[in-house]
This record gives sequence, C-alpha cells and structure tokens, in this order.
Amino acid sequence: MEGNRQLDPAGCAPTRRPLIRLVATLVLLGSVSVASTAQSAARETSGIAHIKELVAEQRWQEIVRSVETVPTPSPELDYYYGIALARVGNWDGAYQAFVTGHRLQPGDERFPVELAGIAFKERHFAQATRWLHRALQLDPSDAYANNFLASVYFLEGNLEAAVKYWNRTGKPDIATISMEPEPLVRAALLDTAFAIAPSSTMRLPALWKTQARVSGLEIFPSNALDLKPREDGRFDVVFRTTERNGWGANKWQDSFSFFRGVFQQTVYPEYFNLDRSAINIVSMVRWDAQKRRFMGSLSGPLKRNARQRYTLGLDLRNENWDIHRSFTGPAPLLGALNLRREAVTAGIRSFAGARWDWSTGAELSNRDFRNIFAGSALPAGLLAQGYQLKHLVQFDYDLLRIPERRLITRVGVSSQAGRIWSQTSHSFAKLQGSLATHWFPQSQGDDYEIEEHLQMGKTFGQVPFDELFMLGIDQDNDLWLRAHISTRDGRKGSAPMGRNYLLSNWTLDKNLYNNGLLGVKLGPFVDTGKITDPLPGLGAAEWLVDTGVQVTVRVLGVGVTMSYGRDLRSGNNAVYATVGR
Repeated sequence: MEGNRQLDPAGCAPTRRPLIRLVATLVLLGSVSVASTAQSAARETSGIAHIKELVAEQRWQEIVRSVETVPTPSPELDYYYGIALARVGNWDGAYQAFVTGHRLQPGDERFPVELAGIAFKERHFAQATRWLHRALQLDPSDAYANNFLASVYFLEGNLEAAVKYWNRTGKPDIATISMEPEPLVRAALLDTAFAIAPSSTMRLPALWKTQARVSGLEIFPSNALDLKPREDGRFDVVFRTTERNGWGANKWQDSFSFFRGVFQQTVYPEYFNLDRSAINIVSMVRWDAQKRRFMGSLSGPLKRNARQRYTLGLDLRNENWDIHRSFTGPAPLLGALNLRREAVTAGIRSFAGARWDWSTGAELSNRDFRNIFAGSALPAGLLAQGYQLKHLVQFDYDLLRIPERRLITRVGVSSQAGRIWSQTSHSFAKLQGSLATHWFPQSQGDDYEIEEHLQMGKTFGQVPFDELFMLGIDQDNDLWLRAHISTRDGRKGSAPMGRNYLLSNWTLDKNLYNNGLLGVKLGPFVDTGKITDPLPGLGAAEWLVDTGVQVTVRVLGVGVTMSYGRDLRSGNNAVYATVGR
C-alpha cells in the first residue's frame, strides 16, 4: 500500500532543486556579464570622449600613451591612435593602426582615406589612389575623398581622371585660358575648337570635345591642356602645343619631311595652315616604275568652324600587279595586270560629340586594266572597267573610356556603296567594323604603350579588283600582316587578297629614349588574320599568324618604323620600313 501512495508536491524536491539552482546561477552570471559589458562600454565611451578632448587640444603624445594602455582597442580607438601616430611622424605605426581598424570595421571609409594620406605623404601615388577608390566605394559622395583623388591624378599628369573626380564636387573652376606659345592660326577659328570657357567649370565631356576638335584641325601634331592652380582655388588653363605652318618650322624640318620617303622613290610635298586658317595641302608623289602614284588632298574647317572639316582629294595610280601566294621563294604566277585608276573625292567629317564623330563623302573614279594575264585569280567578272560612283559613311564611338586606367576602346563602323558603269552596270557594297584599344598600363608617363586593333570586313555584290581587301604590309595598305610583304620584285599582289577578312593587330611599345627631338621605341607585335574569297587564286585557306619586333625612331616630327616579322605558318621572314608623321 505504501508503494502505491500518491506523492505530494514536496516529493519532487530532490529532482527539481538542482535544476532551479542551475537556472539561478545562469541568470546571475548573465546579469554579471551584462553589467560587465555595460561597464566596459561605458568605460570605452568615456575613454573615446577623453581621446576626442585630447584630439581637440592636439595632445598627440598623450593620445598615444592612453591608447597603448588599452588591452584590446576598438576600431574607433585605432582610428585616433593612427591619427596621433601620424602627427608625431610615426608613419609605419600609423599605417598599421589604420590597417587594423579597417580590418575590424571594413565599412568605415575613414580608414582607407587616412591610409591614402599616408601613402600620399610617402609619394606612393598608385597606392594612394587604390585606397581612395576603396573609400569612394563605401561613400561615392565623399567630397574630401573625391577632391583628394583628383589632386593625386593631377600630380600624376592624368588631367582627364583629375577632372572626372573634381566634377563630382563641382570643380575645377576655370579663370582664364592662355596659349603657350601663341599659335599662328586665327584666334576666332581656334575658339570654335574649345568647348571649355573662362569663368566656368571644366566638365569632362567638354575636355574630350576640345581634344577631338583641336586634333581635327590637323595642324597640332602634339598638344596638351594644362591646369595652373591659383591662390583663389581656381585654375588657369594653358594650351601648350607645337604647330605646323607652311612647309615646316625650318629648312631642316622641311627637307626631312619632304624627302622622308625618298628611299621608297616617294616625296611628300605638304603645306599647312594656309592663310592661318588650318587649311592644309597634303600630297604624295611616287615615281616607282612598278607602282606610280600621285595623291593629294585639300582640307580645312567648314565655314571656319573646327566642329566640321571638309576634304577634297585626287588619286592617280598606274600599277603593275603580279598575283602570287608569297613574296619570296617559289610561287607560281596566278594572274597579272596593269591597273590605271583616277579618282576624285569629297567628304565632310564632324566632331559633334564628346565621344563620337562621323564622316560622309563621295568618290567618282574611272579604271581600266591592261596587259591582263587572267590565270586562276582574275576572271572577267573581277575586271569591270569604266566609271564608278561610291558613297562612303563612317561612324566612330568611344565605347569604353576609363581615364584613371588611361584606357580607351573605340568602335568604328563604315560602309561603302558603289555602282560601276561598264559594259553591264552593277552595284557592290563593302561593310567594315573595328574595335581599337589603346592603353598606357602605368599610372603616369608613356614608358609602355599597348594597342590592340580588331578589324573585319565583308563585301556584297560584284566587287572590282581594286576594291578587294588585302592583308599585308605596304605603303598603300592599312590592313597589316607584318610578315607578309605586299610586293614581289617591286610589283603588288604577293599578299593574301579577298572579299572578306578578319584581322587582329597587337603591339607593345617600350619607350627607350626621348629628348624632345629624338625618340626611340621598341616592342613586339602579333598579327593574326584570315581572308577568304570564292576564287581559288585568292584568299587564304587557313589562319595566318605573324609575330616579330619593331623599332620606331622619330626625328623632327617624322617617324621611321623598321619591323622584323616571321610568318609562323610558312616560316618566312620579312624586314620592312615605313615612314609617317
């Protein structure tokens, strides 16, 4: 009976008492912990308040001693500790304090700003810009960080990047614009090239417009817009340039420019800035018996405004062509002819936008072919003779422009639509696209320069022989494969030709020497291309890859480029020299 007796509440005491004691202990410990945390937070708040008082009084050594007594400083104390160490000249210690605080509180933009300040003090500009970009990722509207970053870029000579970040704070304010030296071109014409005005804020799109229009005058081979700080916080703009006038700056420059192509039986009569109006006459005369040519153009600002430019041109050619698969070694003759062609052109180019421009024009030409050996490369349909009228349109746009990276990627699209009046009239069209990237990989200077140019072209309809594309290095060709010379025994036709192509040119240049009058650059290149055509004697059956090295020497404004290229398909080697402005 006793075993079946019902227990009263007191009968559970042996089981419940340990549980109650455990709960009570935990509550007590929690209370103690909360109280301890509150006391610790209160002490830290009191300590930070004291540190702020010391900061206000600029008692930096006391701040250092106070923080060093704290076993585990908070990010806030790390910040003031770093400030104090920097003020007493302990840059390494300040750097470590800010790094520690940034690691503990990565969302606080004050730490990267202060780290940028230390890097700037030690003239590590690249490191300073990295920290400032980190700060602006956290707070893009931080006026101090934007102005600081703009100033760093300005000191590095990167005006575009400086203006980009100054613009975020409504700067830079321009007071005056001056010229050094004073150019000979008419001031009223030069004013139309400037989208920047005195007593205004220089905006990045206005800077880009100005650069494009000034270059579009084609009389300033080198120019720069510099900013000079003023005591009132504004800037003066100084336009520094070298200007082409007449035949040349002196008889030596004139002679060097005129005879720069004499080793290729070519001279270049040129006259610039006629009537101080940026009207230029540019011509080429080549007396090579295998490829005679005269080409001349007259260009100038339309309606005396730098925003648009007209061009009138004349091109007379008398050339002998031998079609071969290679410029060297055994190669059967696939076709031959003599081409005579006369053409007149007229066009307009507009520099309307900050990142884009367009051009349009027309060409009237006449051609005839003589001494024809058709072979497998020259069927009758390719040799249409007679008059041709062609319309040309081109549009170029800065697809990517990153001033702080000194990188520009430009996309271009062009079309040509023509009609030939021969025995049977017919039409054709050519469509081309390009993607060109220009990059200075270092934050300042031009020690290294990288260019990548990707081009493609396609034709439609019945294209005449002289409208075919050609991949090879030549005075008259701009689609270069630098181990494929376009002439053999002086006659054109040894480079791959066809109706459709894809071409990539990559070049790295290292600036070896430059004293203003003489400059030397050296670097490797890689050219890759493919060209196709339905005719068996034209085109190339496989991808072509050329690699090599080139050196460019500039003297008195004239550049001479010597290239050595190797065709990785055939093993052929090519050495070639070109001249240009």
